[in-house]
Amino acid sequence: MRKLTYFVGVSIDGYIAAPDGTFGFIDAHVTEDYIPYLAGEFPDALPAPARAAFGVAETPNTHFDTVLMGRGTYGPGLAVGLTNPYPHLRQIVLSRTLPTSPDPAVEVTAEDPVTLVRKLKQEDGLGIWLCGGGGLAGQLLPEIDELIIKQYPVVAGAGIPLFRADFAPHTFELTGSRVFEGGNVVLTYAKTTA
Repeated sequence: MRKLTYFVGVSIDGYIAAPDGTFGFIDAHVTEDYIPYLAGEFPDALPAPARAAFGVAETPNTHFDTVLMGRGTYGPGLAVGLTNPYPHLRQIVLSRTLPTSPDPAVEVTAEDPVTLVRKLKQEDGLGIWLCGGGGLAGQLLPEIDELIIKQYPVVAGAGIPLFRADFAPHTFELTGSRVFEGGNVVLTYAKTTA
């Protein structure tokens, strides 16, 4: 069965984006040792322009073949004309406000996220990447099998939280960690089975 991985950047205090949905406060903390790691280990999770810039445009997918995102996550690229950010992946935008897709390569659906993920998990293929945002992650928390948290050495103070959900603790086990020279940390967690 395929697994759902929430692979996301976050501040020390748990925010994935500023209150307006931008995440430039995170970009400022990307160090030289960190970029080759991301491009080498997770080329699947880079948008097309970054894949080209880092020379991994032709690299086959290793972790994911599907990306899920909410309207807020899809929006910033759309605002600058990037209608097909991940052409190397099946792209699904979950939205109740975007009536149609602006690109034939991007599927837009108002389907219940949990129902959709359960169907996707039954299909053959690589993993499913939950790209964001916090509201969608909160809805999908029971279905998340793995967390890969790219933590940046900054406190945001406010913004879009990693999860926007009701109080309902879910337990994960730390399965890997890596610290980079600029203070970035990549933490990998697997859902525990109780």
